[in-house]
Amino acid sequence: MASNFIPNLSDFSFSLLLVLAMAPFLAQSSELKETQLVLYFQDNVSAGPNATSLPVAGFARKLWTFTQIGTVYVTDDPLTAGPEPNSASIGRGQGIAVVAALNGRNALVLLSLVFTNQEYNGSTLELQGNSKQFEQVTEVAAVSGIGKFRFARGYATFETYLVEPATSYSVERCNVTVQHY
Repeated sequence: MASNFIPNLSDFSFSLLLVLAMAPFLAQSSELKETQLVLYFQDNVSAGPNATSLPVAGFARKLWTFTQIGTVYVTDDPLTAGPEPNSASIGRGQGIAVVAALNGRNALVLLSLVFTNQEYNGSTLELQGNSKQFEQVTEVAAVSGIGKFRFARGYATFETYLVEPATSYSVERCNVTVQHY
């Protein structure tokens, strides 16, 4: 009895579809750009009307602080071009930080850099990682982006520029290096 060989067209169709879906990405691969940014987070952790970072959750009967494991902070900090509060506005640093170490020294940071300045308006960069809270310089990953930072990957470092303990105001310098299309 003769066997009838009929190729499985669904496997071929899937392979063709996969190649066609990758074609635009492969065509863009030579257009990879690198961008370096320096911006400043104007952070106010007070409980007053000017607060930009607030603890919103934590363990019952424990003080919600940046050194208490389980404390969750929500942040909406102004981003500026310089360290002064009246420097040119770049956008907002919006996200959450969760104290994630028993000794209170590390926080999981999930942060969106939402740009509103003319050059990057409508674009965002997504940062995430383990922030070692008491190190002079901390580093997190830049894992994604949209707009001018589409397919971004890279890193960001944070260093404290100014702390005013009496008012709970601080300025954090953020250096971002990303590659994107």
